[in-house]
Amino acid sequence: MMFMRFAIDAVFVGKPEADGSREVLAIRRALPPWRGVVWLVRGANGTLELPVGTIDGSGTVVGDFLTFA
Repeated sequence: MMFMRFAIDAVFVGKPEADGSREVLAIRRALPPWRGVVWLVRGANGTLELPVGTIDGSGTVVGDFLTFA
């Protein structure tokens, strides 16, 4: 988030499952710019950085599985 000029939503995901999907481990909405630290998420293997409002708009919750094409 350092040097970012705008807020983002962040979705922390785990390692890929056998089918390629990844479990949502944590969600952080509207992280403000210039925040130097985002608390660690145990087991996270990746992060999706998205426009603010994307998490709420998609209805994504912890425990969901995401598949990327």
